[in-house]
Amino acid sequence: MTPQRFATPSEVPGLAARRIAADILDGVLHKRRTLDEQLDGAAAHPGVKALSDRDRALMRRLVATTLRRLGTLGHVLSRLLDRGIPTDAPRAQSALLIGAAQILWMDVPDHAAVDLSVRLVQSDRRAAKYAGLVNAVLRRCAREGQPLIDEVKSQSLDVPPWLMARWVAHYGATRARDIAVAISHEPSLDLTVKSDPAQWATRLHGETLPTGTVRTLLQGAVTMLPGFAEGSWWVQDAAAALPARLFDNVGGKSIADLCAAPGGKAAQLVQAGARVTAVDRSPGRMARLRDNLDRLQLQAETAVADAAEWQGTKGGEGFDGILVDAPCASTGTVRRHPDVAWLRQEADIGALVALQKRLLQRAAVLLKPGGTLVYCTCSLEPEEGEQAISALLATESGMRRVPITASEVAGLGELLTAEGDLRTLPCHLPHQDPRLAGLDGFYAARLIKS
Repeated sequence: MTPQRFATPSEVPGLAARRIAADILDGVLHKRRTLDEQLDGAAAHPGVKALSDRDRALMRRLVATTLRRLGTLGHVLSRLLDRGIPTDAPRAQSALLIGAAQILWMDVPDHAAVDLSVRLVQSDRRAAKYAGLVNAVLRRCAREGQPLIDEVKSQSLDVPPWLMARWVAHYGATRARDIAVAISHEPSLDLTVKSDPAQWATRLHGETLPTGTVRTLLQGAVTMLPGFAEGSWWVQDAAAALPARLFDNVGGKSIADLCAAPGGKAAQLVQAGARVTAVDRSPGRMARLRDNLDRLQLQAETAVADAAEWQGTKGGEGFDGILVDAPCASTGTVRRHPDVAWLRQEADIGALVALQKRLLQRAAVLLKPGGTLVYCTCSLEPEEGEQAISALLATESGMRRVPITASEVAGLGELLTAEGDLRTLPCHLPHQDPRLAGLDGFYAARLIKS
């Protein structure tokens, strides 16, 4: 196995970022490792921290763009390669994909994309024999790639066929295509602010969404942006910020946030005056939640436990409210986490639905009579949303739905289902600049225990 190499002072600029991008892309496509685990935490790629802020941002964009356009890249390269992408040298495959992504969608000079991709394969023992092939194919890509994209004119190539088929079946062909187009664009940075969204939108060169989220196109290290160190805001997609707002006035009320990490919704509830108990089964994720709350100068009780079996706080009193942010297939987050589309399989959904059922049943037990349960998932799959709530209501006679009104979601009635549940889609919130459009796909329902 070729030993890992990191940047040296004399190395060609940008090569280290591309080498690590290739490693991480290989991790997703061949080792089924998520981007999150490869970029952050104890199991992260050891070379990430050695990169400068600029190279780290470049590396992330290389990986994300390649994954976001993976289907189209496969189509283009298959037309330019007589025998297909080499399968015996992962580095050659990664170099071709990353090189073509730069040529077709990134602001990188073609000659630089070709040269650095060739250097990438030359530095790998198994891939070195393909240096000439990579050079020739990427030069052809610079000349012929765009016409090959135009001949198909379909972003649905960049969604796995099983997933696209599900979206067509549930949302219709037109809406499914709209979703595919929306997730093909690099998303903005969304922030939930403690106060004065308009002022923060000005300071961060962004705009305020109708829901109060501040949206900006600023790039680079989030930790260096104004207000981060002071705990004035936290990163949270506009859709993810909606479920925690579906409780009535929570001032002084006890709220359990099940599956709470990394803590964005818990922070919203604490900020609104609730007495929050945050529960998550992962010690590492819970440590991250505590760090986030500390930075925000917010306090909550925490419990490391399996929320589906958690017995509640000492004394056994029920909660005034429970937020179940259930683990799910996460297909609504593909625009921000493009690896999800290629790591998930349709077979995963059944086990997740079983877990969601257990979480809902446990929440119903922990909730006080008259208390409010908000259930949400960042999935576009009906089994994990509408069908999960229908199943609960069919078996729990003491639970009833409380429809969400348009006024509770900034008048955006298109975000609501006929039953009064929240259903956001990546193609919602259109904008003339695609980078400022859209939001994650979320489902949320509000129930009360009678």
